[in-house]
Amino acid sequence: MIEGMLRWANPSSPHAEGRAARAALEDARERIRVALGWEGHVLFTSGASEALAIAMRRIRGGTRWRSSVEHDAVLRAAPDAQVLPVNREWDVDPDADEDALAAGDRPVIAIQWVNPETGKVQPIERYAPMIEAGGGVLVTDASQLWGLTRFPRQAQMMVISAHKLGGPIGIGALLVGDLALLEPSGGEEFGYRAGTENLPAVLGFAAAVEGWAAKRTAAPDMDRHAALVDMFRTLESYGGRQLMGYGEYVSEIRAIAMPNLSAAAQLVRFDLKGFAVSAGSACASGTLKQSRVLEAFGVEPEVAARTIRVSMGWSTTPEDIRRFTDTWIDIAMGAAAKAG
Repeated sequence: MIEGMLRWANPSSPHAEGRAARAALEDARERIRVALGWEGHVLFTSGASEALAIAMRRIRGGTRWRSSVEHDAVLRAAPDAQVLPVNREWDVDPDADEDALAAGDRPVIAIQWVNPETGKVQPIERYAPMIEAGGGVLVTDASQLWGLTRFPRQAQMMVISAHKLGGPIGIGALLVGDLALLEPSGGEEFGYRAGTENLPAVLGFAAAVEGWAAKRTAAPDMDRHAALVDMFRTLESYGGRQLMGYGEYVSEIRAIAMPNLSAAAQLVRFDLKGFAVSAGSACASGTLKQSRVLEAFGVEPEVAARTIRVSMGWSTTPEDIRRFTDTWIDIAMGAAAKAG
C-alpha cells in the first residue's frame, strides 16, 4: 500500500506516471485472480456494499431474489427482492431455489457464503450449478472468507472485501464470470464502475488476498484452535449457548447467548474490558435492534435478545481468546449473582 502512495498517479492518464500506475493496477488485479483461482474478471469497488449494489441493480436479469439472512447491503440494493427462507438446518431451502428458477425470467439470486452474525456456511458449491443450469444468476457475498480455506468459483458473481482479510478499508471487488451479464455504467473499470481507481488500496488488497491464499496451505495454528475449542466448551459450561443449525461453520464467527443479561448490557461490559463485540452484523449493530437474521434462523426472541456476535480476525491471538473467555465468565457470573 505504501508503494502505491509513493508511485501514485491516475491510472487512466496517458503520461509515464499514469502508465506506470496502470501497470501496477493491472498487476494487482491479476495477483488477486491467481490467488483466488478466479478465471473471470475483477472489478474494483469501494467495498463489498458497492459491489453488491452494482450486481443486484445492474445484472441483466429478471426478478431479484435474496436469502432471508443476507447482509443489509443486499436489502438496500434490492429492497423489493423476493425472499428465500432458510430451513431447519439453516441452509437456504432448495425448494425455494427451484421456485425462483421456475419463473424462467433469468432470476438474480443473492445467497451469501458465510453469514456474518453466526458463521453459518451456505453450500454455494451445491447451489451454483443448479441455479446456472436453471437459467438464473447467482450473486454470492464472500466477504467473510477469512475463516475458510477454499473459494467457491462456481458462482457467476462473487463479492469480496479487503478489510475482512486484514487489508485496507474502502476497497473491495466484484468478481464477474461474464461481463455480458452486467449493464455498463461508463467510466473506469472497463466501463462498469466510474471513479478513479484507488491504487494504494488496490495494492494492499492484493497483498491481503495473497496472505489469505498462503494461509490455506500453511500449517494450522494449533494453539489458536485449542484456545477456540476451549472457549466454546467453557462458555457452554457456564450457561452460554452457541446458536447453530447444522452443516458447516467458520470457527472465527459465533453467535453466543449469555444467560441473565441483555445483549446491550453485554456490549457495554465487554467494551469496558477492551473487547469489541457486537449485537448482530457490525454494520447494523449500532441500532441495538433485535437481529432480523437471528429471527430468520428461527432463534427465539428471548434468546436473540441475549445474543452477541463474537468474531476473531487475522490478528487475534490465542491469548486474546483466553482473555475473552475469562472476561465472559466474569460477566456471566456477575449477571447470575444479580439475578439471584
